[in-house]
Amino acid sequence: MNIIQLQTQLVDYTASLFHEGFLDDQFTQLQQLQDESNPDFVVEVVSMFFEDSERLINELTKALEQKSVDFKRIDAHVHQLKGSSSSIGAQRVQKMCIMCRNYCDEQNAEGCLKCVQQVKHEYFLIKTKLQTLFKLEQQVLAAGGSIPFPL
Repeated sequence: MNIIQLQTQLVDYTASLFHEGFLDDQFTQLQQLQDESNPDFVVEVVSMFFEDSERLINELTKALEQKSVDFKRIDAHVHQLKGSSSSIGAQRVQKMCIMCRNYCDEQNAEGCLKCVQQVKHEYFLIKTKLQTLFKLEQQVLAAGGSIPFPL
């Protein structure tokens, strides 16, 4: 595949992530902070998001397995996850976190459990999609092309 085809594939794939609601403008703002002095900025920030999110999802899972559900603790974890997902533009994860917080307010354990399952699902979807995006970027760079920012 030539550079133009790779760049077109990258642009189209990125556009689909926005169109399908996986990402919002915050991701574009994150990309605009990347420059020659810090070419891996977005990958580094998103990698920290992955690490933090997996820790929070594990904490949420443990908290929901307790006999007595601590809704304040669950809400605190969901609030953190909502903040970190919104900071990278992971819109669908953020929206699910907002729903989970509503179940916490209602002290609805079953609702929280179902919602956290959906948060996990959305998280793993965005993780896979961002990893694919970063691989496409690497292919463009390896072929000698440049990444058209913002995409």
